[in-house]
Amino acid sequence: MTRVLVVGAGFGGIGAAIELVRNGHTDVTVLEKGDEIGGVWRANTYPGAACDIPSVLYSYSYAPNPHWSSRFSGQAEIQAYLKKVAQEYGVYDRIRFGVTVTDADFDADRGVWEVRTSDGVFEADVFVPALGQLSRPATPAIPGAATFQGEQWHSAEWRHDAPLAGKRVAVIGTGASAIQIVPNIQPSVERLTLFQRSAPHISPKPERIYSRAHHAMFEKVPVTQQVERLLWWLFMEYNTIGLTGSRFTTATVAWIPKLYRRFGIKDPVLREQMTPDEPPGAKRALFASNYYPALEADNASVVTERIEEITPAGVRTADGVVHEVDVIVWCTGFTATEFVSTINVRGLGGKDLQEYWASTGARAYLGLTVPNFPNLFLMYGPNTNVGAGSIIYMHEGQAAYIRSAVDYLSTTGTSYVDVREDVEEAFDAEVQRAMQHTVWLKGDSWYRDKNGRVTTNWPMRLLEYRRRTRTFDPSDYETRVVHHDQPRLAHPARS
Repeated sequence: MTRVLVVGAGFGGIGAAIELVRNGHTDVTVLEKGDEIGGVWRANTYPGAACDIPSVLYSYSYAPNPHWSSRFSGQAEIQAYLKKVAQEYGVYDRIRFGVTVTDADFDADRGVWEVRTSDGVFEADVFVPALGQLSRPATPAIPGAATFQGEQWHSAEWRHDAPLAGKRVAVIGTGASAIQIVPNIQPSVERLTLFQRSAPHISPKPERIYSRAHHAMFEKVPVTQQVERLLWWLFMEYNTIGLTGSRFTTATVAWIPKLYRRFGIKDPVLREQMTPDEPPGAKRALFASNYYPALEADNASVVTERIEEITPAGVRTADGVVHEVDVIVWCTGFTATEFVSTINVRGLGGKDLQEYWASTGARAYLGLTVPNFPNLFLMYGPNTNVGAGSIIYMHEGQAAYIRSAVDYLSTTGTSYVDVREDVEEAFDAEVQRAMQHTVWLKGDSWYRDKNGRVTTNWPMRLLEYRRRTRTFDPSDYETRVVHHDQPRLAHPARS
């Protein structure tokens, strides 16, 4: 039986484990460094934390939830959903919590991965890192940050033991977390100062609180929820066409945030500050109906001057002004372009994954697998993020491909598969050609790595990705059979 080791218990890791288990592959173990399931929905507990994709789409297609409290569910409800689904599909008990993975080495003589952790050594035939692109907080290296005498923390590491009521608070950054945090803390703080480098495109949030009648309808007539899911999927796919090159498609939706700024912001100065200088989609488009009103409040202000340094008393900007604050909240995103960076992964001949990517930028065939790293399959790997839509849709395609690969290994007696270099190179060239038509090369965002290469996003339609990951094609791979001179250790092996 093929032994599979998954690292990470977020939507990607759990989705991969469920796909395997529900298709008869029962030797599956999930390692999670935290104390509970959830991934980003375990870590991000800041005020107002919620998904900006409708819950009916931000859920597994095979596990609909007719009891979502609203169209855009909050952090706790999403985490509870993931835990419930994991339990229902027999995956939750396969998770080992509190286990940090440090190293993974492929033993070509035995055809197995040896994975070193804080809980000993595990062995597996197939290794599936599911660490996500948004799991490692990033804080810019601004001079003086360590000298600040007040409290400071990243949005993904919220300090619930440090109340903000009556405090002067600086929020640095204007991404997805900031537009949720700002309106939720603004009413209680003494002063809120938002430091903005660039304004995002924001559309009003089409929120809907679901009533008992909605729940009854979704439960008794499931097709109603399926139709809503389909409509949202079509809307997101339509937006993807615009992001990946169609100017006409972009124009048909770009007027929404523009009109919202025109009629949703009364103060002309604030309206000017909130007007983006980049095309729609160059950075993640956002939904929010309470962000602009919060910034128009008497106790809120927006600073667009560049930050020079953090002083013991606050934030000094390029115009020489020191904005004195008691608390700094860093809403500065994640190290999204540093894939699998917390694990030392070594493949054939001791080849190091990070060294391999250092010269080329992160890349992988279908965003899943890398030459010279046999039986390694990434969830949420390079160029698999979505500019519009639900990442869970992509996860399901990746999970199906991994399951298909495990099917092949299990039924043919093949010990390991290693994607051919020419196949991976051709795929990467195609991705980069497609990327030239996208809007993501026109902005300065977390989509791009330090060399300017977009290593995060998928540059074609989402349906195209699902088509490509529908089945595992062994002709794309070098295959090997290892004859074992010694019995393999039961999974997992522990030292």
